Amino acid sequence: MASTSVPRPAPAAPPRPPELALHAAPAALDSATLLRGGKSVTICHNGELYRLQATRQGKLILTK
Repeated sequence: MASTSVPRPAPAAPPRPPELALHAAPAALDSATLLRGGKSVTICHNGELYRLQATRQGKLILTK
C-alpha cells in the first residue's frame, strides 16, 4: 500500500513590525479634526512652526 501525503498549508507570513505597517499607506486626516472647529491651527514640524488655515472658499493654506 502506497503512502499518501497530505499537502500542508504554507505557513502564514509573520506580521509586519509596527514601524513598517505605519508606512504602508499615508495617513488621511479630516481637516475638521485638525482644525478642531476653528479656522487655523499651528503645526510644529522639525522644530519650525507652520500655520494651517481654512479660507472662506473652503481651501487650505499652509504658511511658515
